[in-house]
Amino acid sequence: MTNPTPLKLLNREQAILEFNRRVLAQAQREDVPLLERLRYICIVSSNLDEFFEVRFADMLEAARDPLSTVTGQDVDRVGRAAHTLIDEQYHIFNEQLTPLLLKQRIVILNHADRDEAQRRWVQKFFEREVRPLLVPVGLDPAHPFPQVANKSLHFIARLSGKDAFGRDNRIAIVKVPRVLPRVIKLPASLSDNRQAYVLLTSVIRAHLEELFPGRKVEAFSQFRVTRDSDLEVDEEEIANLRHALRSGLTTRHFGRAVRLEVVNTCPAELSEFLLEQFGLPNAALYRVNGPVNLVRLNELIDQTEAPELRFQPFEPAWPTGRLPRHKSIFERLKKSDVLLHHPFESFEPVVQMLREAVADPDVLAIKQTIYRTGAKSELMDLLIEAARRGKEVMAVVELKARFDEEANINWAERLEAVGAQVVYGIVGYKTHAKLLLVMRRENGRLRRYAHVSTGNYNPKTARLYTDLGLLTADADLTADADSVFRQLASLGKFKALRRMLLAPFNMHSRMMELLAQVEAAALAGYKGARVVVKINALTDAELIHGLLRTAQAGARIDLIVRGACMLPPGLPGISDHIVVRSVVGRFLEHSRVCYFRWAEAKGDDDGEALFLSSADWMSRNMFRRIEVAWPVLDPKLRQRVIDEALQPYLHDTMDAWQLGPDGRSVRVDAKGTVSAQQALMRRYSE
Repeated sequence: MTNPTPLKLLNREQAILEFNRRVLAQAQREDVPLLERLRYICIVSSNLDEFFEVRFADMLEAARDPLSTVTGQDVDRVGRAAHTLIDEQYHIFNEQLTPLLLKQRIVILNHADRDEAQRRWVQKFFEREVRPLLVPVGLDPAHPFPQVANKSLHFIARLSGKDAFGRDNRIAIVKVPRVLPRVIKLPASLSDNRQAYVLLTSVIRAHLEELFPGRKVEAFSQFRVTRDSDLEVDEEEIANLRHALRSGLTTRHFGRAVRLEVVNTCPAELSEFLLEQFGLPNAALYRVNGPVNLVRLNELIDQTEAPELRFQPFEPAWPTGRLPRHKSIFERLKKSDVLLHHPFESFEPVVQMLREAVADPDVLAIKQTIYRTGAKSELMDLLIEAARRGKEVMAVVELKARFDEEANINWAERLEAVGAQVVYGIVGYKTHAKLLLVMRRENGRLRRYAHVSTGNYNPKTARLYTDLGLLTADADLTADADSVFRQLASLGKFKALRRMLLAPFNMHSRMMELLAQVEAAALAGYKGARVVVKINALTDAELIHGLLRTAQAGARIDLIVRGACMLPPGLPGISDHIVVRSVVGRFLEHSRVCYFRWAEAKGDDDGEALFLSSADWMSRNMFRRIEVAWPVLDPKLRQRVIDEALQPYLHDTMDAWQLGPDGRSVRVDAKGTVSAQQALMRRYSE
């Protein structure tokens, strides 16, 4: 079949902002508890910080390259969309959530709102906790504009008169210490039966003039600069990646500036001065109507005593019927595989499997990939204990897991200190695969057990992200897992695995082959030709065009894409057989599931394939990362994945959005009552 009509794919950066618009819409939902609505505001702020630090910074860099397809107009368009989204975010915070919080007697008190007793308390707090840590810097030739770290909060002030030495230096900078809490709760005795808070910036603002004896503060503003924070190391030239990254962490906070935030009352004179200092154009200035850095309002959410304003607690279920609590997991896996669906089911069986492996004298070796485990991790502590007990421990630590580099370097050093074999993956390729392998001596032979997952080895995020994991003793899958570890350690030539697909070698080509198989079936007249893909992002052009060809052949295609999607659906004759949904609910959708059907069931050759994967359909995942995908061959487990991870999301009317050909999303049903996540929570609660 000929290639589909050429079309312009949707812009990736605008698609990321569109995802954040969907998240922000959660803050407006009346059926979401109030403090959770505020938390969605914080989530969007955190997401946008990373967007500017990484995606927008990359876009600016590309626009400077004469060989790049990214233009200045593209940058302007994305910048305007970001401005609009941020303005909308502050509007929702000020006009919708703040009045609702007030009705619940939860207030943030500005200086003008505080009574005399509250002001005295704030004064004492300032003198005791804040003032000793503030170092105001008056600017002159001996005191140049200070180094301002990424996302650190500062005040800029314009002062009257002359300094103590008779000089006319009018501008001063005050850094807000990161060690201080940004949200301070007033004592109950001063709160009039309310939960009253003051922001650290309000405390400093009220006493700013006290930092400059004999001078008046004529004008001031908070400001924060966002910098390019991608760690850049020349992997071709370095001898030790860990040492190079450790060094890079110290300079990351001072990358090229990409965004400047000030409060909307900031005088033009001060904002222009700051733009000049950071070498930024006017388009990079973001005036906000409220606190700079809304992320810190998480502190208010955490301190507020109002359980009725939060989601009801949900405790993940232990898969009792399939995995008895107090019996050996290894013995259970000899009978059949166990599929875990997080966060509806507990991540604890994975931890328990590793605990059992550490304590079992018959376990000889443990191998695990480490991507995002967190600064505190029982899994990492268990690996360290296993090495101390003399077991062979191999850890493939991804040192370039963005913003987790320092934690991973620390784990690598602790593992090496107890004799574990630490491998840093392949230079130039992030190790994003999620694998745990246990080798056990049984009846004089070695037997392998494995866990393979779509998500990270992080028990905390396993309660917040939807993911699928498989505990298995299957000879082929466990042999494949072992081969992946050998590949990462030996750097030998790639040899096709028995069942698993491995990026960057054959995952992309196999996905393309499966799309072509469905396309051929549709062209041959098979009415049931079908593709359903659930992923976090779809940006790979070749896979997008493979989907378009398959759809044009007549196959029905449903895409459940949480975040950025560059495929424009619903274009007549081009993509009108493709529906793109995004589900934004209580949990972050994170699982990757790929389903293909090209024939009706016929014995062993059942005409369909279902893969679980660590990889999104992005070029970086397919060609610049170590990723795995594995088939679900057991008919019962395959049906369970379809029934839990695909079908409910295709029928969701409460949390689902549908993407239009222009890249904008609309709710599937503004009054919908069917939620895939809530249905799964109910099922597992029962």
